[in-house]
Amino acid sequence: MAEDVSADIGLVGLAVMGQNLVMNMADHGFSVAVYNRTTSVTTEFLEGPVAEMDEAAAPITGHETVEGMIQALSTPRTVMLMVKAGGVVDAVIDQIAPLLDEGDVIIDGGNSNYQDSIRRTADLAERGLRFVGAGVSGGEEGARHGPSIMPGGHADAWPVVAEILQAIAADAPDGRPCCDWVGPDGAGHYVKMVHNGIEYGDMQVIAEAYDIMGSMGMTNAQMAEVFRGWDDGVLDSYLIEITAKILDYTDPETDEATIDVILDAAGQKGTGKWTGIAALDAGQPLTLVTEAVFARVVSALVDRRQAAADVLAGPQRDLAPGAVALDDLRDALYASKITSYAQGFMLLASASQEHEWDLDLGRIASLWREGCIIRAAFLDDITAAFKEDPDLDNLLTAPFFTHAVNGAEPAWRRVVTAAISAGIPTPAYSSALAFYDGIRSARTPANMIQALRDYFGAHTYERVDELRGEFFHTNWTGEGGAVTSGSYTT
Repeated sequence: MAEDVSADIGLVGLAVMGQNLVMNMADHGFSVAVYNRTTSVTTEFLEGPVAEMDEAAAPITGHETVEGMIQALSTPRTVMLMVKAGGVVDAVIDQIAPLLDEGDVIIDGGNSNYQDSIRRTADLAERGLRFVGAGVSGGEEGARHGPSIMPGGHADAWPVVAEILQAIAADAPDGRPCCDWVGPDGAGHYVKMVHNGIEYGDMQVIAEAYDIMGSMGMTNAQMAEVFRGWDDGVLDSYLIEITAKILDYTDPETDEATIDVILDAAGQKGTGKWTGIAALDAGQPLTLVTEAVFARVVSALVDRRQAAADVLAGPQRDLAPGAVALDDLRDALYASKITSYAQGFMLLASASQEHEWDLDLGRIASLWREGCIIRAAFLDDITAAFKEDPDLDNLLTAPFFTHAVNGAEPAWRRVVTAAISAGIPTPAYSSALAFYDGIRSARTPANMIQALRDYFGAHTYERVDELRGEFFHTNWTGEGGAVTSGSYTT
């Protein structure tokens, strides 16, 4: 199966993402040695897609054993794993690490949990090996023609892998590759996790616009035209673009619109959930992404929803034609999207501080401008905002975005109000608006929460007429005394 060639990189795992990355590498002049646990997959890949490639592409060699693949690599050896996240990654690492020499590099290109990447970086460093946890976004098309890549891990590995990873990545409009070193240990996979969380939010705000338009009686063709128009403006993005294409697509089996025959039960692979958990652990208000995750959970409860629809009262999700102005709907989607990204970058900033990653938030935004699923024109504006103020702690307060959300705010409220009145759930728009109102509130009712906590649990509180960091307790019942809680919280 293999030829006598010294390959630039090895790749384990020939599912569609792995195959497309291999062909992308070969197109850019890098020879690749490949291995897949099921040998027939390797054979079919070599005899099918590889055989059909341009003759100018660098050689791709298949190997029946991991040992054969490792022996085919030039030194220092670099092996990229495109296998299922979790225990499978550890199993493959345990298989190949003993075959490598000090200074060799292992790249995990899957959707691994960042905590696993922190552990793997440290464990492999003790064995003299360099680990890279690289988030790869762009789906099948991106992997083949240019994804966004977010590598982190052992810093000494970057000079070894930079040429290949940046060559195969998408190029932004300014010519910079959408791949750059993110930071130490788990930083790359953390950034990819947040990217995926934002992706959940982006899809939810689109789905809510689709729901509202459909409730006004608009046809799929009419909605497709609206999304095409939006794609020419501030909402210019990959997901808006393909939404129009989806609405235009006809199911060949039924000759009906494909969107209408798809069951309304959304799946998920876990990265959105991880983002929500990370936000809760960090104490950051990632409300829109978290609501997008829960919206998928609710959607999956098909039987329960259908049973509840027969007994629970409320409006019937009907809106009169034109009840919501399409410009208002566009503004609500745009403002919610901005808010989601603001929350996402707050989480990244918090993680950067906690883990001492020194993340360059502007550069991260620039990595998402092309190749990835959330690529959008306004990422140029986010990049510019952080370039102007690297210490920006709230994207909503950057002049460009302040102007954008202030302009969209009245329409945003009209859309949420109309949806609530019609019984149409808009968890993304509503939660984003609640965050917007919360973050602009100089004073919130949290003083009542602190009073309640102190009353039943002696948890103490700070005072408006004293310095921050000093805590006080009231003996509300006259029986509690001065003892306060120091061992538990609620």
